[in-house]
Amino acid sequence: MSTTVLKDQQKTIKTLNNIAERGLKVFNKENFTIDNESENPDAIVVRSFNMHNIELGDNLKAIARAGAGVNNIPVDKCTERGIAVFNTPGANANAVKEMVLTSLMASSRNLFAGVVWTKSLEGEGDQIPKLVEAGKKQFVGKEIKGKTLGVIGLGAIGALVANDALDLDMDVIGYDPFISVDTAWSLSRNVQRAMTIEEVYAESDYITVHVPLTDDTRGMFNKNTFATMKPGVHILNFSRGELVNEADMAEALESGVVGKYITDFPNENVLKMKNTVPIPHLGASTQESEENCAVMASRQVKEFLETGNIKNSVNLPNASLPYTGKKRVAAFHKNVPNMVGQITTAISSHNLNIADMVNRSRGEYAYTMVDIDSEVNGNTIPAIEEQLRQIEGMVTIRVI
Repeated sequence: MSTTVLKDQQKTIKTLNNIAERGLKVFNKENFTIDNESENPDAIVVRSFNMHNIELGDNLKAIARAGAGVNNIPVDKCTERGIAVFNTPGANANAVKEMVLTSLMASSRNLFAGVVWTKSLEGEGDQIPKLVEAGKKQFVGKEIKGKTLGVIGLGAIGALVANDALDLDMDVIGYDPFISVDTAWSLSRNVQRAMTIEEVYAESDYITVHVPLTDDTRGMFNKNTFATMKPGVHILNFSRGELVNEADMAEALESGVVGKYITDFPNENVLKMKNTVPIPHLGASTQESEENCAVMASRQVKEFLETGNIKNSVNLPNASLPYTGKKRVAAFHKNVPNMVGQITTAISSHNLNIADMVNRSRGEYAYTMVDIDSEVNGNTIPAIEEQLRQIEGMVTIRVI
C-alpha cells in the first residue's frame, strides 16, 4: 500500500455548494484560503453536491458535509486513502423537528388539502364565504392531543420530536436500540421505551422515522409492517425516501391501511399516491440550520487540519488530544498488531521523548496521534516521516 505524507502548509478550502458565509468565516485568512477553483485543496466543504464522479486530489485530507447524510460522498474510497469525512449531526435538528411537528398537526387537520381547495375558489367573488362554509366539511380532521406518536430513532432529531410531542399532550413511544448516553440524558422520562420496533408499529396513531438508510432499514415500511399497524396510521418520513417501499405504500394508502403519508422526498411515484403530503425537501431548509451546519462543518475541518483531532467523522475513528503547540505526529493506518509500537519506536530512535498519545480504531483502520516532548529540528521531521512511511499498513502521515 502506498503511503501519503501530508505536510503542514497554508491550507486551501474548496466548497462545492453555497456554504453560509458565517461558516466560512471560521477559516481565518492567516492560515486558510477559500479557493473554489482549486484542483487539489486540503479540504472540501459540501452540502448535496454529488462527489462520486469527481477526482479526489492527492492533497485532500478532509471532506465535511454540512448536514447529516453522506450518501453523496464516496466514503469507502476516502477511507482507503485516509481522507476524513465529517458530518454535522444535530446541527439541523431543531429545523427538522419543527417541520415534523408542523406537518404532524397540519396533516392531521387536513390543512394542506384545505388550503389548496380554498385557493381553487379564486374568481367566485362574493360567493366565496358561502362556498367555504359549505365545503369545509370535507376537511374535518383529528386533534393530536391524546393520540400516540411512535418515534423510531432517538438521535438528535428524534429526541427533540419526542420531548416536544409530550408538551402537545401526546403519548409518545420511542424505539432505538443504539441510543447514545447523551441522548438518553436529554430524553424525557415520560417517553415510553419500546423494546421492539413491532411495539411502535402496533401502538402508534402516528409514526415518525429518524434513522439512517442502511441495508437493514431500506424498505422498512412495507406491506408486512403496514399489516401490523393501526388502520389509518399517519407515517412521517423526514429521513430518507428509500426507507419506504413505494409500491406497498401506494397500495396501503389506496386501501386505507395507511391514512396519510407525509414525506420530504417527493418523486413521480409519490406524487401519484393517494393521501400524500409531498414536501419539497424542506426539513432542514432554514437560514439558522444552514448556518449551524456550515459553522459546525468548518470548525471540525479546521480542528482536524490544525491539530489532527477528529470529531464527528463517519469513517475515521474519533480521537482527541489537547493541543499544546508541540510537534504532533498523526498517522492513519491499518488496524493490525504492533502498529503503535512501530510508530513510537521510530520517534524514539531520534532521541525524542513522547509527551502524550492516543490510539483509536474503527473496523479495519486505526488512527494514532503522538505528541513529542522535545525540540525537533527541521531535518529530523523528514527522517521520521520516511521511517513511518516504510511501516507496512501505513496509509497517511502528517506532522503538525
